[in-house]
Amino acid sequence: MTEFIHLPGIGNSGTAHWQSLWENANPAIRRFAPTSWDQPDLSDWIEALDQAVRRAKTPPVLVAHSLACLLVAHWYQLASVPIRGAFLAAVPDPLSSSFPADAASFAHVPQTQFGFRSLIVASTNDPYSSLPYVEMRAKQWGSELKIIGAAGHINGQSDLGDWPEGLALLMDFVSRA
Repeated sequence: MTEFIHLPGIGNSGTAHWQSLWENANPAIRRFAPTSWDQPDLSDWIEALDQAVRRAKTPPVLVAHSLACLLVAHWYQLASVPIRGAFLAAVPDPLSSSFPADAASFAHVPQTQFGFRSLIVASTNDPYSSLPYVEMRAKQWGSELKIIGAAGHINGQSDLGDWPEGLALLMDFVSRA
């Protein structure tokens, strides 16, 4: 059985977010728990992610949204425990004018290629990123890239509901990881 750890972005994922809806449908999915969702501290988030991965019985699949995608890259630089792969939705650009000032500690994003499979899912009209940016990250990290069209920031405000297309992408990714 594949273990999944959800990694929401800044502010956590609300009740209308696909991560929360997937968790409601599958109580086996765990969510990592940093000290603060609204004032993210990189060191704290790395430690929370590391603890969540260490608690897994088997190498888990990380399901990250937004700021947590950058967290995965930072965590990987220090990680000593394996993961099966990472599903990265809506990778934000720290140089974007919309990038939250509270997340400045995440801004110097590692460029190292991951030692695990990863899939970046991107929208053509994400207000926190651009296609050239996510294409660059996909190349640097060695990630597959799936562009899903105009879906905003792929969050609760995108009206995706439980995002069945995203779940299908995740299950396909897992079957190949």
